[in-house]
Order: sequence, then structure tokens, then C-alpha cells
Amino acid sequence: MQNKQLHEISNMAISPDERAFFEELGTRIAEFRKVQKITQLQMAEIINASQQTVNSYETGRRRIPVSTLPILAKTFGISIDELLGNDDKKTRSKRGPVSMLQRQVEQISLMPRTKQKFISEMLEAMIQQQRSA
Repeated sequence: MQNKQLHEISNMAISPDERAFFEELGTRIAEFRKVQKITQLQMAEIINASQQTVNSYETGRRRIPVSTLPILAKTFGISIDELLGNDDKKTRSKRGPVSMLQRQVEQISLMPRTKQKFISEMLEAMIQQQRSA
């Protein structure tokens, strides 16, 4: 019986206000993603989801988990308040958009240690090669 109740709760319709909120949030996410020149597939990798899920978030067909908001805000170089549409100047992040290199470093930091080590060694070899040139 408990599983049935959980299933019913997860299938509950959302209110028109909630739907509008998630549609607006999705639109903002799509805009920030495009400004950063991040594809939906790249965004999916960042938030550990599928490209279809990212598309559903951006169109407001699915609710975005609260735990995903800090990842998105950090990726875009903005505050969570700005991501949520709170344009109060006091709550805005003072830094600009995150550079591609910084986004890549953040993505690498989420990888398993063995992959991080491989990338680090590869970068170090390239840096040493550049110094020798």
C-alpha cells in the first residue's frame, strides 16, 4: 500500500504557478547555457543526467531537483538567487561568467581520481614541452 501512495504522490499534478515557475527557470537555464556555449549534452554530463532530461528541465516538463541548482549556478558563474530569477542587485554574484578552462577544471574535479591523475599528467607533459620549446 505504501508504494502505491508514493506512486500517487509522485504523479500529482503541479499547480499552474509551479508549472510557470519551472518553465521560467528552464528558460533561464537554457539562456545561461547558451551564453556559456554549453550544449545540452555537455550540461547533461555536468549534472549527471541525460540530454533528454536537460531538455525536459529547460522546457519546464520536469522539475529540476534542488540539489542540481548549486551545480548550475556554479557552472554559469552566477548565484542561485540569480538562477531562480531574483534580480536584486544585492544578491547578484559579482563575478562574471565562468571561463571554459574553469568549467573544464570543475568537470575534471568530478571525475574519478584515476582519470584526474591521467589528465594532470598529460597537462604537465604539455607544460614541460612548452617550456622546452
